[in-house]
Amino acid sequence: MLKKLLKLWQTRNSRNYPKQKDKAASFRVRLFTEMKKEEELLKKNIKLVAMDLDGTTFDSAGGISERTVDTLEAAAALGVHIVVSTGRSYASLPQHIKDVKGIEYAITSNGAHVNRMHSGEQIYSDFLDPGAVEEIAVLKEETGADIEVFINGRAYVDASYYNDVKENGCTYRNADYVIWSRRPVENVTELMLNNKGEIENVNFIYPTLEMLAEAKPKVEAIKNATITSSFPNNLEVGGPNTSKKTALLWLMDKLNVETDELMCCGDAPNDIAMVELAGIGVAVANAWGGLKDHADYITGSNDDDGVAMAIEKFVLKK
Repeated sequence: MLKKLLKLWQTRNSRNYPKQKDKAASFRVRLFTEMKKEEELLKKNIKLVAMDLDGTTFDSAGGISERTVDTLEAAAALGVHIVVSTGRSYASLPQHIKDVKGIEYAITSNGAHVNRMHSGEQIYSDFLDPGAVEEIAVLKEETGADIEVFINGRAYVDASYYNDVKENGCTYRNADYVIWSRRPVENVTELMLNNKGEIENVNFIYPTLEMLAEAKPKVEAIKNATITSSFPNNLEVGGPNTSKKTALLWLMDKLNVETDELMCCGDAPNDIAMVELAGIGVAVANAWGGLKDHADYITGSNDDDGVAMAIEKFVLKK
């Protein structure tokens, strides 16, 4: 960020335009403020790094770079706790993230569970209110949504939705990811209602943003629930206290980590609360949905190893 500001200041200062001196002075103040802020961030002693996956740690193809793996393992070797914090269910975590040495825990389903990364053992759970589940069943039909239901670390969808994505692809998300990670059932609403005391998370999926915009006020009115989003065409419903932030606070208490010793990296609205919580809240350059407004630092994009860049700077002190 500072390099960009310096380059912009030098460019502006070399131009001859009205009120140049005033603008240059204002820009110098902004530059000085950013430098002081970064200087303070560099003083922090980070003991836990929590990172979102899709759009953040993973590149646009869903992979993870060698640089990012090396950086995570180097931080873990220093005794820093490395934690995945994702909207994915545990069963939807790809092997290449499980293979990274040093990742201890995975916060999954937007905070419904904390799992030990390599064994999958659930050590914390928070479920939807059964009354909210009943409201979801009604709204699915009323708003024309497809839904994804997360139960016991797995995500279920209607077979009709699954087959449509498999046969025709999908314009607003990765079709291969849906086919690999979702389990088709004949009637996902029936499955949800039959397990309404054990629902981790429910995603409303809309094929158009216009449909989502019309449905959003109704979904946000669900009682005893939290509503967030991880990509533009979905709304995610969790329990009244379910969030990545809440799960992180529970885990931090177990690990004796203070908020000032926490760094969080994200890209989407469902990352805002944990980024605000952290002593160093990091947004990747491709972040959307207002997350950058809540971050302390903007790093490179997910396709430019942004998470690795932030860890190298603030944890490894390179």
